Amino acid sequence: ARTSRNRVLKTRLKSLRRSAMEAVEAGDTKSAQEAYNQFASAADKAAKGGALHKNTASRLKGRVASQVNGISS
Repeated sequence: ARTSRNRVLKTRLKSLRRSAMEAVEAGDTKSAQEAYNQFASAADKAAKGGALHKNTASRLKGRVASQVNGISS
């Protein structure tokens, strides 16, 4: 049961991360920021639930955030 629950959370994270990166590549600042916010929230929830380690969630959020911030400047 835990494995299937964690798989759902991790798959959702991957999808949200992909959508954020697609927005970054398109150069759409607003949609990239919205996608990042959804991704960051999902990463925090996955870490809180134990699907990810908190440092892993933080690292993923930081990498996506640097990409999102890179298009606005």
